[in-house]
Amino acid sequence: MSMLAEDSAKPNESVRPTAIPKHDGFSGWSSHYPFASHFLDVPAGRLHYIDEGAGEPLVMVHGNPTWSFFYRHLITGLRGQNRCLALDHMGCGFSDKPVDFSYRLADHVANLERFLVALDLQNVTLVVHDWGGAIGMGAALRQKERIKRLVILNTAAFPADRMPWRIKVCRTPVLGPLAVRGANLFVRAALRMAMGDPRRMTRNNAKGYVLPYDSWKNRIAIQKFVEDIPMDSSHPSYHQLEEIGKGLQSFSSLPVFIAWGMKDFCFTPWFLEKWKSVFPDAEVHQYAKAGHYLLEEEGEDIRRKLRRFLNRNP
Repeated sequence: MSMLAEDSAKPNESVRPTAIPKHDGFSGWSSHYPFASHFLDVPAGRLHYIDEGAGEPLVMVHGNPTWSFFYRHLITGLRGQNRCLALDHMGCGFSDKPVDFSYRLADHVANLERFLVALDLQNVTLVVHDWGGAIGMGAALRQKERIKRLVILNTAAFPADRMPWRIKVCRTPVLGPLAVRGANLFVRAALRMAMGDPRRMTRNNAKGYVLPYDSWKNRIAIQKFVEDIPMDSSHPSYHQLEEIGKGLQSFSSLPVFIAWGMKDFCFTPWFLEKWKSVFPDAEVHQYAKAGHYLLEEEGEDIRRKLRRFLNRNP
């Protein structure tokens, strides 16, 4: 087990429920996100998370530019048999959005590790998507004895030398922040570009993804995530991502479930093949018509197959 800093939370300390505030102009918000809200204090502020159901925990780790909203249907579909937890990274969703936080991979990993330790989660099925792959696997490597199964959804946890031009543009000085934090183009564009069929993203679902990112200040993490993609060894997060990639083999004995949207313009089938080479015995489901937000397009089928996977691997 990794030794956390002295300022990390002790088990069950600083975990307090609260109510998510009402959101004017969002039709039927409570039916789209029907969860109690919980917060965990960490050094940089408060992490928001969902904690529903009972049984072995499923810990769901989102990426950029989403938040725990991405996992809402997975939670409602599985909370009858599992304890379903989904946190919002610092700066995302309903977590605090401090201006003086680094928003580097290392600090997101440390926060997720604090979360696992503070809630003393055991026999965890770790569910990762997008940046959640690097963050989730980074924390898992520090807390290996807590991890029982892996669920991998269009993500990476290893260096790659490819980046779509649509993301490169968002990393350019001046233009990038104006587009991402000023016009909120990264979130809004993703709602179309990240779908295999954009028509399957309903108006209210799109509002849900945009909801926490309603101002320049509240979009800080989105910009920082884009800037933190390490493309070469000169980047501050490169070596940690490299070490995470090297450590993936240590989970090769665990049951692994992979669901992949094959029309993802960012995490292309090349990334899927990398995962299959690391986990050749994984249960793999490919969705030819789905994109990056595959739970929006194939959520029902993925829930059904994931439930069978969990029951086959008790």
